[in-house]
Amino acid sequence: MLALVVDDVVPFEDWAAAARASLGFLHRTVGLDAWMVTRVQPPHQHVLLSHPRESVPCGTSVPWTQSFCHSMVNGSGPRVATVAAAVPAYQDLVALHGERVAAYVGVPLVTRSAALFGTLCGVSTRAQPRSLARHLPLVEMSARMLSTLLPADA
Repeated sequence: MLALVVDDVVPFEDWAAAARASLGFLHRTVGLDAWMVTRVQPPHQHVLLSHPRESVPCGTSVPWTQSFCHSMVNGSGPRVATVAAAVPAYQDLVALHGERVAAYVGVPLVTRSAALFGTLCGVSTRAQPRSLARHLPLVEMSARMLSTLLPADA
């Protein structure tokens, strides 16, 4: 009988473990300084998880209407901004957030009823090459998987 080696592919314990693993994977694969899973509860957007953990403390919140993710979700800003200051929808936000966000990637997280739960997003303090956009399908797939795994009461 053939022994199976599956330790590295066993299911995650829960949604939070899957989200943490996704953030670490995106950080290693795509790059950027920080990756976050957020929850939108107007009037705020709250950081549920981040990688590296010290980059953006869990529990950090920003006014929803003053976030890059708000502009992305409402369609006024793109999912990938390699130079955020060059994107009209993000220009004022770059000034508001200082030097913390020079590049942005974000995708909505949605419930089974297609309601907005939050976002999966990454930021960099440095502008990024246009080739960053090639990673968007990976970020979108990660967000879709996390949306699929959201608890029913989310």
